[in-house]
Order: sequence, then structure tokens, then C-alpha cells
Amino acid sequence: MSDQDKNTEGFIPSHGGYRNLFSYQKAEIIYDGTVYFTNRFFHKYDRTVGQMVQAARSGKQNIAEGSMASATSKEMEIKLTNVARASLEELQIDYEDFLRTRKLPIWEKNHRLVARIRELNKSIPTPTYDTFKKAIEHEDPEICANAMITLIKICTYLLKQQIKQLEIAFIKEGGLRERMTRARIEERKKKKP
Repeated sequence: MSDQDKNTEGFIPSHGGYRNLFSYQKAEIIYDGTVYFTNRFFHKYDRTVGQMVQAARSGKQNIAEGSMASATSKEMEIKLTNVARASLEELQIDYEDFLRTRKLPIWEKNHRLVARIRELNKSIPTPTYDTFKKAIEHEDPEICANAMITLIKICTYLLKQQIKQLEIAFIKEGGLRERMTRARIEERKKKKP
């Protein structure tokens, strides 16, 4: 049973459930794709491998950590979600560097294969690595790197939207201290004759 299912009342809100977030699901695909990509296109002792894998991992892990921290700190959830976004932006630059230094094009948003990846992303309720495997593991490094960039852009867009929603929720509901105060006031009201 998740924390979301257990908590039906009280001042600590439902939290966790990050595996159901589209941003987390995409970040997991990006992490797996980055591990595949770096193993394939870099020497195992190349520092870039560790940096790219760590950026992908940071994106995924900070979404999870932010979701779990949301129970007691909306501020921390917002910060960690933004760290996830920043890590993925850093990873995007690494993929762009890969393409640029090999004189391969970075696809524009109207490129037909970018459109195809976005279409695949929308056509399946819960896309997985296998949904994009053909592009991620394509024999042409241009397709591999650009597919990863497209997935990162999808994920960072989702994270931007998530941060906006967290901001709205904070403004409406407040933080832990406000919820604790409201809960205490309600409890006092119940005890009055």
C-alpha cells in the first residue's frame, strides 16, 4: 500500500506515487537509453560516460525524491523537481555536443522523426523503453542521439508543467506549517462545548 492510499486525513498530504508521473516514466527511459548510448558510443573510461549517466540518474532520482519530500516540504519538492529538470537539460547539451563534434545535424522540432517520436509518446498510455527502442538503438548515431534529445525535451516540458502545478498547489494549500495550524485550529473547535 502506498503512502497515497494510507493517508486519508490529517495535515500530511498524500505523497509518493512518483512511478505514476509521466515525467518519472520518461526520465527512466532517458536513463536506460543513456546507459545504452554511452556504452555503445564512448570508451568505458571516458569521463563523459560517467557525467552523462549521472545527469540522467539525477533527473530520474530527483523526481522520486521530490515526490517523497512533498509530504512535509512543498518547497523541497519544487526545488528537487527543478534539479531534475536542470540535470536533464545538462544531459541534452551532452547529446548536442556529441552530434556537433561529429558534424551530425541536431534535428529541428519540425523534423519528421521528431514528430514520429512525439506521436509515439502520445499514442500509448504508458510508453516504455521498448516504445522508443528502435530509435534509441538505431544503427545510425544521428538517429540515436536525436531520439534521446527529443525524449529529454518531452520530459523537461513535463517537468516545467509539473513545477507550475506545484506552484499553484502551494499557493492554494500552503505548506506544512499552514496545514499544521489549520489542523490544530480544527481540533480545538471540536473540543469547544
